[in-house]
Amino acid sequence: MTTARKSHEESPHELRSGEEGTDVRELYQELILDHSRNPRNFRKIDGAGHHAEGYNPLCGDRFTVYLDVQNGVVKNIGFEGSGCAISKASASVMTQSVKGKTPAEVTALIDRFRNLVTGEDAGAAGSMESLGKLAAFSGVKEFPVRVKCATLAWHTVKAALEGKPSAISTED
Repeated sequence: MTTARKSHEESPHELRSGEEGTDVRELYQELILDHSRNPRNFRKIDGAGHHAEGYNPLCGDRFTVYLDVQNGVVKNIGFEGSGCAISKASASVMTQSVKGKTPAEVTALIDRFRNLVTGEDAGAAGSMESLGKLAAFSGVKEFPVRVKCATLAWHTVKAALEGKPSAISTED
């Protein structure tokens, strides 16, 4: 257990200067581990009107995303496949984030998530707050090789919405 965590347990409302960032990172790591170990919406959706397969040849992550869009809104979404902790957690949180959104809203969210994990919107603090659980992936920008892991499911959901017939790759 880290010193910062121990201090937090001793005094949960009084963090010392500089420890708040450590606690936030620990919470984000816990969220990513939880979604990786217990992915939400990890299932095929029979009769889904949209689906696509995505592949990351660098680390072997492979997911299929299924979407049921009704009346211009994502009513249901699921995914299957395998991948590293970051890619699986990202896919899990993504499914929760896009449900109930229009395809245009999903596309805008894809762009915001990509900017978050690449660090392209580093000055948009208000933007990060509005991302909710997705903000957990902000640390990915410190590990550029993991950006493709984090964005695989997002590229795949975009391909599903666009009706791309063949599997997409993070190398395309």
